[in-house]
Amino acid sequence: MTLEAWSTVIGQPDAVRRLSQFVGSPVHAYLFVGPRGSGKRTAAAVFAGELLAAVDGDRAGLHRRRAAREEHPDVLILKPISNQLRAEEAERVIVEASRSPVETSRKVLVIDRFHTATPEAAGALLKTVEEPVASTIFIVLVEEVLPEHATIASRCTRVDFHAVADEVVAAALEAEGLLAGPSAKAVAAAAVGNLDRARVLATDDRVVDRHEAWWSIPEKLDGTGAVVAVLTEKVRGLITEALEPLAVRHRAELAQLDQPEEHRGTVGSGRSHVEVRHRRERRQFRTDELRFGLATLVSRYRAELDSATFDSGVLRAIDRVRRTYQSLTRNPNEALALQSLLLDLPGLAPTDPPAATGETGGSAGSEPVPSLSASPSRPRSPNSSAGRATLS
Repeated sequence: MTLEAWSTVIGQPDAVRRLSQFVGSPVHAYLFVGPRGSGKRTAAAVFAGELLAAVDGDRAGLHRRRAAREEHPDVLILKPISNQLRAEEAERVIVEASRSPVETSRKVLVIDRFHTATPEAAGALLKTVEEPVASTIFIVLVEEVLPEHATIASRCTRVDFHAVADEVVAAALEAEGLLAGPSAKAVAAAAVGNLDRARVLATDDRVVDRHEAWWSIPEKLDGTGAVVAVLTEKVRGLITEALEPLAVRHRAELAQLDQPEEHRGTVGSGRSHVEVRHRRERRQFRTDELRFGLATLVSRYRAELDSATFDSGVLRAIDRVRRTYQSLTRNPNEALALQSLLLDLPGLAPTDPPAATGETGGSAGSEPVPSLSASPSRPRSPNSSAGRATLS
């Protein structure tokens, strides 16, 4: 095992330490639990490379490199095509699990987004994960462990991943040459613990505009539905504008299918799968943007607590935003959810957004985004570690 191999797993020292210890004597199945962008899939690829290198030391470097690139014949990574992991996809895993390794004495099967598995898919995989052939090791990736998946989860060794700290995200952006200084800090705060999203936002020159738009919303609220409707359409329009680079990429991918389809027809071209993936990516992008906006709103109201006397109305506002944030997992109607939220929020006096000065919120050394996973009960000091975002 080499420390260099784990350098791509950023901000997860505890997970890396545990996985490094597991390489010498692995069990049959592992469960990686953590939010999107926390590095689970990268860690799975690195771990797979280490597991293969451990049984073929003469070609250890080759196994590590190919596994990290997700190109190794003894490492299968299953990514659900649609919004759910379906039974027919689970069947592919079952078949692969029964086959012998190609280049080493081990095979590693990674199941991505298992939390989306249908009951049929989860049921089909249960026996295979419980009793795989001796040469097969499973790595199951989930954002959360749902009650209906508790049985499979209980058969795996669990490894937890956490939202990456803002300062770690900012340092990664600087190390990769994407951003530096205040810009890296502002984008790290906007990404709310998702390193993958931070890399996307690093190339988005409108992210500051969207941050300022969300930050200023409480200053415009007057309790009327007319103002709420205008504000809702404004932020939704900004999200749609931000989608354009993704839309350009999607159009290019579909264009690449045009010529082959002219010669061979659309049957078997994969267009339907690509279109399903595109819809999922667009929906996920909008959800990420809403999370960014809601986190900005919480920061705005928290700043009011930090600079004013105790105000139970502001605390209720923070709790209301938190509940809307959590509801995003149920895919609510975007416009209705925003309108309902804004009608419940109190107006505030104008103040400059932290991102405008290159800061991420609060005073020096403070954390930028208050918790969105627990109800606030009292004002916290801006330097309190309790203010750290918990966004999973």
